[in-house]
Amino acid sequence: MLHHIFASIPYDLLAAPNDELKTDQLADWLRQIFGPLFLVIVSIVAIFFLFTREITRFVQFILLAIGIGVVFYVPNIIETTAKAIATALGVDVS
Repeated sequence: MLHHIFASIPYDLLAAPNDELKTDQLADWLRQIFGPLFLVIVSIVAIFFLFTREITRFVQFILLAIGIGVVFYVPNIIETTAKAIATALGVDVS
């Protein structure tokens, strides 16, 4: 009976789609959602450190937030940095 059900379904519906997974659009969508949220959280914590007059922690937090922001907002920074380090160490990068 199952054979008859599958035989009645057109092959186009059962065939796998030719579309590849597009992660670029997913990454852009996630940046649009989490980008402003990241900036709001960084701003609130920075203002808290300023009001409590913890300048050393404020500077440490801002430097950490800048580092995380660069990794988050620049898509290929990790790959580019890894290739640059490997080239500087003399490793063949193809």
